[in-house]
Amino acid sequence: MRQPFTEVEGVMATMLSANINTDAIIPSAWLRTATADYGRGLFGGDRYDADGRERPGFVLNRPPFRTARILLADENFGCGSSREAAVWALLQFGIRCVLAPSFADIFYENAFRSGLLAGLVDPAALAALAQSAGHHADRPVYRVDLPSRTITALDGTAYGFRVPAGLADPLIRGDDAIDTTLRHADEIEAYYIAAGAERAWLYPAAKQG
Repeated sequence: MRQPFTEVEGVMATMLSANINTDAIIPSAWLRTATADYGRGLFGGDRYDADGRERPGFVLNRPPFRTARILLADENFGCGSSREAAVWALLQFGIRCVLAPSFADIFYENAFRSGLLAGLVDPAALAALAQSAGHHADRPVYRVDLPSRTITALDGTAYGFRVPAGLADPLIRGDDAIDTTLRHADEIEAYYIAAGAERAWLYPAAKQG
């Protein structure tokens, strides 16, 4: 059981590039030890120069985006390799929600398994959110509400996003994959009892018991 996720409120950073891949999200150099600080390595190739100094122009190195909780990105976010550490890096930095028109399939599944909300926004909402964030650059604070599938700006303007119920509901309940499976324990047990009665040769241990 993990902490239930219903909403996140905080600064939204924008990175409006398509095809941001997992090597950009967490470069392989940050994966060489089990104790690496993935949050510090988030977008490490863009955040730091060759000497490890912060690049002042990169969005996450500038206030107020150093404390970003939400990331607005373009299509096919998380493409490339299947490295789950890309999700962990976002979470360890403090980002709890990524909004984009589309995500790479493996990243999308990894996100929900680890408790990161990946919300789908249509191109019109993406453009409107980007424009809104630009108008409130000094304080780009938004609230993402998962049950209602809405993103609300400080001025009250609301935008919609999409998440399949099968992925959203476990996040809202605070269920991981094991918790979700155990919610069907009675049906699973009933199935095995029925299957054992009909095809006992498949369940020799149960027959002996």
